[in-house]
Amino acid sequence: MKVFIENLPKAELHLHIEGTFEPELMFNIAQRNSIELKYKSVEELKAAYQFDCLQDFLDIYYQGASVLLTEQDFYDLTWSYLEKCAAQNVRHTEIMFDPQTHIHRGVLFETIINGISKACNDAKEKLNVSSLLIMSYLRHLTEEDAFKTLQQSLPYKHLITAVGLDSSEKGNPPSKFAKVFEASAKEGYIPLAHAGEEGPAEYVWEALDILKIKRIDHGNNSLQDEDLVKEIVKRDIALTVCPLSNTALCVVDNLKNHPLKTMMNKGLKVTVNSDDPAYFGGQVNKNYIEIQKALNLTKEDMYELAKNSFQYSLLDEDEKQFYLRELEQYYKNDNSTI
Repeated sequence: MKVFIENLPKAELHLHIEGTFEPELMFNIAQRNSIELKYKSVEELKAAYQFDCLQDFLDIYYQGASVLLTEQDFYDLTWSYLEKCAAQNVRHTEIMFDPQTHIHRGVLFETIINGISKACNDAKEKLNVSSLLIMSYLRHLTEEDAFKTLQQSLPYKHLITAVGLDSSEKGNPPSKFAKVFEASAKEGYIPLAHAGEEGPAEYVWEALDILKIKRIDHGNNSLQDEDLVKEIVKRDIALTVCPLSNTALCVVDNLKNHPLKTMMNKGLKVTVNSDDPAYFGGQVNKNYIEIQKALNLTKEDMYELAKNSFQYSLLDEDEKQFYLRELEQYYKNDNSTI
């Protein structure tokens, strides 16, 4: 099963590039930029990765992001992640980035987007991994601040496919960002949002009805409301689920109690993702492997999860079909050897 998962063609749809920041790279870039980190060593930093909730994680996440200053820094961060994609047979990835985290430190939008997108272009050519970018608004900041980010993004909108909504969910409902999401959609950005990770089912309803999102990031608490589950199924909207993130942030107490299989049984279209792999103990393959073991999932289940990852990506139909054929061929060949 482990070998089957490792070689399974897949897409990753829920990934924060700032959350891929491995401690070793963080220290290297900090040194390059003459920035002193609060932690004295890689080991000390890793030891701090014990979180009781989303906010505990965000405090360290923003601290790590503070060493990113130049285009080369953003390139190196993104390239490091994309190399890991190639090694895990992640054929396509949809990368979220948080411009406000960096703009508030005086980094130009141009610096961020150029570094990330150049790494993505190089990965397509050299690693055969395709990617697209999702610009996330930080929900703990104001909608006015999100509007400024939207304006700054417009000269680069050919490089950005979608907008998202992340950061502290509690007390920051999707409705807070209704106007900026409407304006973003008018500019051609596809709307997505984190909802129902720590927030209630009502937040998922708001994301669907007010922000008009095309995909739900996390969505665990959708299960609190059967009518909501039926509505998500009816609208054919996928959930980008992050198993190891959920246990690291105490959204789920144990992977054996993770709702992923329940979601699948209810007809929800689920995908498996790593969220912030440097902080949550595992890249996407480890998320597949650990959830498979915890819930005793079958190869057919794993195939369905991988299939959903392409089907509910933001790729155009021809590209989706290309990857789906590749996946189907792999699954057929594997079954023929059993």
